[in-house]
Amino acid sequence: MRDADAVIVGAGAAGLSLAHRLCAPSTGPGPRVVLVEAPPGPRTPPERTWCYWEAPGGAFDGALTASWERLRVHGPGGAATVGNPAPFRYKMLRSRAFEALVGARLSAQDTVVRVEATVESVRDVPEGAEVRGRDTAGRPVLLRARWAFDSRPAGCLPPARTTLRQHFRGWFVHTRRPAFDPATADLMDFRTPQPGHGLSFGYVLPLSDRAALVEYTEFSRRIADTAAYERALRHYTEQVLRLGAFHVTGTEQGAIPMTDGHFPRRAGRAVFRIGTAGGATRPSTGYTFAAVQRQSALIAAALLAGRAPVPPPAHSPWHRALDAVLLRALDSGRVDGAEFFTGLFRTVPTARLLRFLDGRSRLWEDLTIGLHTPVLPMLRTVAELPLLPRRAALW
Repeated sequence: MRDADAVIVGAGAAGLSLAHRLCAPSTGPGPRVVLVEAPPGPRTPPERTWCYWEAPGGAFDGALTASWERLRVHGPGGAATVGNPAPFRYKMLRSRAFEALVGARLSAQDTVVRVEATVESVRDVPEGAEVRGRDTAGRPVLLRARWAFDSRPAGCLPPARTTLRQHFRGWFVHTRRPAFDPATADLMDFRTPQPGHGLSFGYVLPLSDRAALVEYTEFSRRIADTAAYERALRHYTEQVLRLGAFHVTGTEQGAIPMTDGHFPRRAGRAVFRIGTAGGATRPSTGYTFAAVQRQSALIAAALLAGRAPVPPPAHSPWHRALDAVLLRALDSGRVDGAEFFTGLFRTVPTARLLRFLDGRSRLWEDLTIGLHTPVLPMLRTVAELPLLPRRAALW
């Protein structure tokens, strides 16, 4: 006997977004959904920040921490390029605000059951899918559904020709004097010392003229330790931004896979992977939230229409191929990452570039953007890719 039409494992961005879509108002009774979330403890992720761009009036605007009408990029020499992303705005959403907003909507639905459990297995069974785990008291939990959607990361990344990581640490700072422009977000600031491999940049999201999230980010093969991030942040805030006196009100730290490996979206006949585990992260940028929304909407539409809700590719084969070329060019050192991204923001209209970074640009736009990249090194990388072996890496 089934407990539900769908079991969703994980209550992060992907799990909550899919639950929200499945419970949206419809003309008929909605599906029965069980949302399984980890109990409070080491498996519960700390609060996170998600950023994305869209026109004003989005579904989660009521929960935004801030949004910006201008984006700025600083080149390695300090020259600034300021772009207007209209019709988009760059938006910042904190995970707890998102959880509260979606949680309130789910609590109003009698078709949704939320369960706290540590999931041990998700597998096919003859009548659908089965989820096994243990509750906070250690008692067994068994759930059955027609479909299961698993957002947990696997232990290993898929075999890939290139695997980098976008890893970062951020400080929420409050300064003694006005130090930020609340209308302008610094998307990439390459005035940071560049590592021997990969690239680094600062990232500044102002919350007021005296408060901001200031992050130090690297694209590289290996994750740094906390002490190294702290040294980099201290240098960036004191020597580059020259913030003067400030105090740190909070921190965040994380790592995002940047890989041309193929994330399988199907783990069984009735078991699917969603979110980063299902390939929603854009390999060349690390942005995930907007792709999760598109993926969730299409899964929900299929399930509500009675079709097999196989998660669609979050990014087209064409854009994944472009990402594979860029990742290899950065990893090999054939392209200087700081100069590459600075040049794109300096020469390509901001809204067009954002569409490309989100995987929603058209072919002619991609071709015009390609003309603003180092063409010969990129073509050499295109020729090299088919010869490279694919290797697995730890998540």
